[in-house]
Amino acid sequence: MRPCARFLSSMAGKNKRKLEDLSVDEFMLSGFDSHEEDACEDEESTQQKGKMKKPAPQKTSDKKQGKASEHKDQLSALKSNDPDFYEFLQQNDQKLLNFDDSDSLEDEDEDEEERMYHRLPSQLEKEPTAKLIRDITQAFKAAVATTKGDSEELCRYTISDSAVFNSLVLFCIKDMHAALSKMLKLKAPEQGQKKLILPSSSPRWQKNQIDIKMYVAGVVQLLSSLTQATVIAAVLRHANQMVPYYLCLPKQCRHLLKSLIKHWSTGEETVRVLAFLALNKICRHKQEIYLNSVLKQMYIAYVKNCKFTSPNTLPMINFMQRTLAEMYSLDTQVSYQHAFIYIRQLAIHLRNAINLKKKETYQSVYNWQYVHCLYLWCRVLSTIYPSEVLEPLLYPLCQVIIGCIKLVPISRYYPLRLHCVRAITLLSANTKTYVPALPFLLEILQREDFNKKPGRMSIKPINFAVILKLSKTNLQEKAYKDGLVEQLYDLILEYFHTQACSIGFPELALPTIVQLKAFLKECKVANYCKQMRQLLEKIQENCSYITGRRQKAAFGVADVTAVAAWEKQVAVEGTPLTKYYSQWKKLREKEIQLEISGKERMEDLNLPEIKRKKAEEKKANKKEFKGLFESDSDDDDDDLFKSKEEQGGSDEDEGLEDLSDLSDEEDVDDSEEDDSDGDQKKPSSSKGKTPKKMLSTELKVVAEGDEDMVEDLELSDQD
Repeated sequence: MRPCARFLSSMAGKNKRKLEDLSVDEFMLSGFDSHEEDACEDEESTQQKGKMKKPAPQKTSDKKQGKASEHKDQLSALKSNDPDFYEFLQQNDQKLLNFDDSDSLEDEDEDEEERMYHRLPSQLEKEPTAKLIRDITQAFKAAVATTKGDSEELCRYTISDSAVFNSLVLFCIKDMHAALSKMLKLKAPEQGQKKLILPSSSPRWQKNQIDIKMYVAGVVQLLSSLTQATVIAAVLRHANQMVPYYLCLPKQCRHLLKSLIKHWSTGEETVRVLAFLALNKICRHKQEIYLNSVLKQMYIAYVKNCKFTSPNTLPMINFMQRTLAEMYSLDTQVSYQHAFIYIRQLAIHLRNAINLKKKETYQSVYNWQYVHCLYLWCRVLSTIYPSEVLEPLLYPLCQVIIGCIKLVPISRYYPLRLHCVRAITLLSANTKTYVPALPFLLEILQREDFNKKPGRMSIKPINFAVILKLSKTNLQEKAYKDGLVEQLYDLILEYFHTQACSIGFPELALPTIVQLKAFLKECKVANYCKQMRQLLEKIQENCSYITGRRQKAAFGVADVTAVAAWEKQVAVEGTPLTKYYSQWKKLREKEIQLEISGKERMEDLNLPEIKRKKAEEKKANKKEFKGLFESDSDDDDDDLFKSKEEQGGSDEDEGLEDLSDLSDEEDVDDSEEDDSDGDQKKPSSSKGKTPKKMLSTELKVVAEGDEDMVEDLELSDQD
């Protein structure tokens, strides 16, 4: 008889005893005897069969259960060695005494899962089977569930380690697309092939569709839960690869499109670009299904995210304009329906503002969302031109823009007018349509008094690109007129550049030449005259060039084909204005970049704060240093010096305040001269004595000092 069997038979009588009669030691011993009994029976059965080996996981579990038995033995020994502490544990920590063998296996399970995740890449490279793909999909589902914090979702695996999560997601992003293509036996697309190979064409698609659906849904959920831009960009690149799979699963594709539109309108620069590429790819291959709804959602997202405009958000708004125009160019029929509805909506807002004339209706037009929508449709029509379908929308759109300019034609809304003129210029240049935009610019030259001295000195220039209206304070600043002249120069030059090769350029430029000459006669500010004189010379030079070319032409004005060919030839050769504009544009862009970089550098600097001295400190300083400048002058000279000290102190205070209000400079100059005269008379009147005669040299010194002071003030006024 085997020793294990003899031991079990000897214990047979013991097992019949009641559980309550057993001591802790006997109970612990009997419990593990039963385990050994099972082990011995298994050993006998395996020896009788003589073929099967005990699997490795059983060894690890036995080892773990052995460690658990050791822990239980220690707890049972604690009862006899330290009964008081054992009683304390019974009352306060029953979990420790009721130790379960399964708890000791949790760490081993985590280690096994981690080893399993590390084995996945090597197994997937050898042969991506359906079972392996299913395991990866379940693991990826568990990883995504941790990002959502959804503990109720049933998953085969649980992932609690961040390192395992990162390695699993990275593995899926890098290798899952190739593994699925290999499992489905999809042909690799040929170089230059634009048509996508859909995975539904594979005979293995139906068998693996559920697992693939679970995986692509997990990718969308992962996109919605991530916050770091670099990780989102990596997942978006993977989603772009998986677009053919989404095209075969309509529900998951709709969820992906919703997430892509969100990232396109709110993400960082790289994220926006990747989201747009995926959107464009889906809509190009399934226009009839997704394009209409995608365009509607993208337009709503665009309007929602252009409510506020700043130097930081303006590039993103321009990006949305250009990419949305690209999306509208996919199907002109669908684009016409959207453009007609939304341009009509803009026209209705404008009509209500004109008729009702209330503050609320004006605000419904004079806001960033309205202006950016005008920009968008000008860009859409410019991008899709030539198009017979969208060409009828040019006239109503121009009418809406012109009506927006004329709604409140006051100087506070000059920035909005300039935005509208820029939109008209864009539309006119790309659609080869003449739209009269110059009168709205020349009207500003006529209305504004550029000779009037500004009331305030501004610290920084006004950025007309990110404002729609000016405050009353802005209208009094010098930076307002400086920026306005600069904007007029830029816009007039840009508009004439669009018409520089037209055969009717001399007639088109004639009203502007007359207005510029009148402005130069009236304006007395050198800087403003310099810019406008340069602009006038370039326009006149281009007029002379076009006139000379026209005199050599051998066709009439009625010959439209010959006129078009002539204008095309002139555009190829170039005109003086187009050549100047290309050089000016490069310099202008460099200036803008330098301004932006300069502002960034200024923000980083910690400039010292200038503190003005108090009146008591100034008097103390003057008393302290007065002895250094004593002279042999009489009492009258001392009084004169004292009056100048008082006058100098007030001049310093007024000078600092006058930086913010230059309109008082003339009064300050007059008062200074009057005060100086009065101060010279005060000593004689206060003392009641006749003033002593001053030497000619002393009078000369005083006279020269006053003249120097007046000259400095005059120079500062002119500057």
